[in-house]
Amino acid sequence: MEIDELNKRIKGCKRCGLSETRMNVTCGEGNLNAKIMLIAQAPGEKEDKEARMFIDPSGKVLDELPGTAGIKREEIYMTNLIKCMFPKYRKPKQDEIKACSYYIDEEIKLINLKILVPLGHVTRYIFQKYGILLPTKADFFSICGRLFLTKDKKILPLPHPASLLYNPEFKQDLIKTYRKLRVLLRDCEWYPVCPMKRFYEEGKLDKKWIELYCKGDRESCIRYQMEEKGEVHPDWMFPNGTLDERLHKESTIKNYDES
Repeated sequence: MEIDELNKRIKGCKRCGLSETRMNVTCGEGNLNAKIMLIAQAPGEKEDKEARMFIDPSGKVLDELPGTAGIKREEIYMTNLIKCMFPKYRKPKQDEIKACSYYIDEEIKLINLKILVPLGHVTRYIFQKYGILLPTKADFFSICGRLFLTKDKKILPLPHPASLLYNPEFKQDLIKTYRKLRVLLRDCEWYPVCPMKRFYEEGKLDKKWIELYCKGDRESCIRYQMEEKGEVHPDWMFPNGTLDERLHKESTIKNYDES
């Protein structure tokens, strides 16, 4: 199935009662070759009228946040978990999520992006889909901006842009969090000479370290932070700052053999 065929099915969907109250269906839009997919919960009133993604006030915020991070709309793909507007902006019902989630699952398969970015409460569905432990309500915001690794996807939960409309004082924090989108689009510049690369290629290091840090959120890597400051650190230090004596021995043996 191609994306155009899927969108045609979405536009004619009558899987739930939202088909009776919507004006239009809002399909995903953006770069089909992008690495990043932003997933919002559902279209708002203006999106429902024009069948376009993020054209309400939160859309203006969205344009500003990735723009601050050096990313344009043209570089990402955007979609909704639920394709129709909720009457009076109520919360989604479980049967509506069940009915409509088929489409987001198909979008993820068809476009095959590397990084999924659920916005706000959509994180719950994406975590459940990929078997990631759900946080408590109290801890929900602590996962925003943290990178999670699944078998073939990276997941970066972010606050919904609309949160800034209600809490303008969070702007700098939100800009900092959204900057991670740009960070994720390129590998660490230290990676070609990093001992982690050698240990991984020699089969001595789990792939998760490479994907989460070297080819993921390098700015959260303690090694990266120390390299940027010119601080000395041991070859056998993991990206999270912990030390591995097994790698210490491997490094010592290699240095001895090369001398």
